[in-house]
Amino acid sequence: MDHPLVVPELPAGEKFLLRPWRLDDVAVVREASEDAYIPLITGVPPNYSDAEGSAFIRRQWSKAADGVGYSFAIANAGDDRAVGQIGLWPGALGRASLGYWVAKSARGQGVAGTALRAISSWGLERLRIPRLQLHVEPWNAPSWRAAERAGFVREGLLRSWQEVGGERRDMYLYSKLISDRGSF
Repeated sequence: MDHPLVVPELPAGEKFLLRPWRLDDVAVVREASEDAYIPLITGVPPNYSDAEGSAFIRRQWSKAADGVGYSFAIANAGDDRAVGQIGLWPGALGRASLGYWVAKSARGQGVAGTALRAISSWGLERLRIPRLQLHVEPWNAPSWRAAERAGFVREGLLRSWQEVGGERRDMYLYSKLISDRGSF
């Protein structure tokens, strides 16, 4: 893409909201940086400082400004406190990739599945992207269960697909198609 994108606010069920990142969201970036896994698979800084937290948020803004994709903070609808991140990255040939993480303090509340349903409906219906896909490590059952609850279908195992933490890892491939109308 060669033009800026606009990251909208999207309702995600009754309890959550997908919205643009704000500088006051650094608390969730700090919490995510303390997680053993999130910094390995994302741009979250592994050694948090206020400067690194602010830089992470500015990078999320630059993705839309540069036309690369949409990075949303996942926030509680009640107090607007950020609890995670979800992104949609349009690619070639009518495909887009999705990625997400949820801070430890917000896990077990259906955050990821609810956010995935919201962003996938938006991507398929509003942006008219024919195919959405995401990758999840086989051991990460909470993540792949969230994908399945959001209507994504496991297509297979990609062996040695991605480097994570200095080693090659297998990934499940999940997809959701514009033709999957009943699963929005």
